[in-house]
Amino acid sequence: MHISRLDLNLFIVFEAIYTEGTVTRASQKLHLTQPAISHALNRLRSMFDDPLFVRQGNIMVSTPLARSIIEPVRQALRGLEMTLTENRKFEPSQASKQFNLALRDVLESTVLPPLLESITNQAPQINVAAIQVDRRELVSELAAGTIDVAIDMLLPLPSEIRRQQISRDTTVVLARKDHPVVQGRLSLDQYLAAEHILASSRRKGMGLEDFELSRLGLQRRIRLRCQHYFAACRVASQTDLLLTMPEAYARIVNQQFDNQILPLPLTMPSWDVYLYWHQNLELDPANQWLREQVMNAFRHDHVRHSASPADY
Repeated sequence: MHISRLDLNLFIVFEAIYTEGTVTRASQKLHLTQPAISHALNRLRSMFDDPLFVRQGNIMVSTPLARSIIEPVRQALRGLEMTLTENRKFEPSQASKQFNLALRDVLESTVLPPLLESITNQAPQINVAAIQVDRRELVSELAAGTIDVAIDMLLPLPSEIRRQQISRDTTVVLARKDHPVVQGRLSLDQYLAAEHILASSRRKGMGLEDFELSRLGLQRRIRLRCQHYFAACRVASQTDLLLTMPEAYARIVNQQFDNQILPLPLTMPSWDVYLYWHQNLELDPANQWLREQVMNAFRHDHVRHSASPADY
């Protein structure tokens, strides 16, 4: 079929059904009636000679053909949108939209306060959603525009994903104020002799500090593995267990526990944080503005990187 005979609106409907999973939600997203969505879907099925979506219960499940064409369709739609909007100025004070940021929960407490303060002051009608995205889906989510930017550690992503380092942090050890052994300083021998808490969202596997120890032929005893640093910090305040974590986040969550914060007696790489966006949005005024706000948030006097690779 020649491109001149294509109705681009059909592909907008296709992308909406794929993303939303139902005709009803697709119609709500596009502000079209359900019969109009169904009519467009029937035209697409005829065009591709494929059902594209098969109903399973209340969900429209995509066929192999639909899954194979969704990314080219999304990129084409995004490219067309960019062509139409790249010369338009973005006026934060007048804009009404939602930005979706992919970031881990350990970054929220440091990034979101200064970010929202800045955005609220400049753009009262702009909302922000902080969401967690599977790394395996990060490239496709950025390409599709379902997320506007991502904040993460250094990742091996393709060249179509732009990146900029925005923060760096060091590792510290927390011990309760009245710890019987650790008082004001911590040696490697004391560190290895103690029992430890490992905070990680992963169900198993070593922390990065354990990898560094193993390279030296050393090992520590993990007495507790938990999911969140806040809980780990509280446990450390009530036991003799030590907690190893990034410094910036430690200074936030430790405010109500008054644990000792000590240098890790081990050479560790810094935790570098990067801002990611898709090349299609390189010149998009709204995305440029958002990236500037994020970078300004990380330049804030009290904001540094606050997540370790154990959380990723």
